[in-house]
Amino acid sequence: MRKKYLEIKNVTKSYSTKVAVQDVSLSVPHGSIYGLLGPNGAGKTTIIRMITRIMYPDRGEIFIDGEALQDRHLQSIGYMPEERGLYRKMKIGEQLVYLLMLKGLSKATACERVNFWLKKLTIYEWKDRTISELSKGMQQKIQFVLTVAHGPKLLILDEPFSGLDPVNTQLIKDIILELKGEGTTTIFSTHRMEQVEEMCDYIGLIDRSQVILEDEIWNVKKKYNKNIYRIEAEGDLTFVREIPGLTVLDMKNKHVTVRFHENFTSKDFLSSVIDKVDITKFELKLPGLNEIFIELVGFTKQL
Repeated sequence: MRKKYLEIKNVTKSYSTKVAVQDVSLSVPHGSIYGLLGPNGAGKTTIIRMITRIMYPDRGEIFIDGEALQDRHLQSIGYMPEERGLYRKMKIGEQLVYLLMLKGLSKATACERVNFWLKKLTIYEWKDRTISELSKGMQQKIQFVLTVAHGPKLLILDEPFSGLDPVNTQLIKDIILELKGEGTTTIFSTHRMEQVEEMCDYIGLIDRSQVILEDEIWNVKKKYNKNIYRIEAEGDLTFVREIPGLTVLDMKNKHVTVRFHENFTSKDFLSSVIDKVDITKFELKLPGLNEIFIELVGFTKQL
């Protein structure tokens, strides 16, 4: 794992008699996009609120770039909550400048940043309108501008694509990846597993207030690999059903999907078919994050 930018060590937080986060430890590498995942009520929002010091842990420590988290670190954090928090009747440009000044920017710098980001997100012409005049997707873009315009080193994005059409979703994705290329570290919280697979380098899965999985996405997929392979070939593949050591899951005209049994290898398979058909594709089918999520969360709910 790369150098840690954010580290959460053995953090616990309770509300009255309810434990929201229990002995949680997470490591977010510098310059990565980290997917913070979990079902509703798992503790994700509490973790985010402790990182942003909206609340404080009962036990444990949080570190930013090797230093114990303090209020001064908040200037280097950009937090985009799922719930919008903008003034509905105030002009967009004026309130963005005002809120950026609260983050420590001079008025001149804040104006410059606001103009830059409104143009980048193709909403500059709405600068003198109010939030109440905007669609849900447009409001989301304004909230994103407020999150990134002060140049944070750590972004925390909670459902950042909510309400966006495909074109604007792609625009925001491209900007997040651009910021990653410049060294920004991002925590990305969402229920959309396909977006996590597309964008994230690492994931942490929280369930019932505890961490049940943390690793690089590729390693997670390999760990939960079920020995399922897809084969495409020129020729009749029906004979594959007769090969001992595997189960055919799906068979169509020129491809077959199989599960290898224990101790049956790809070498065993290839030696059984190589002289019968012309293989054009042979690949391991790794499970999707949605499948892994359901398997793990469903398993913990049975314990």
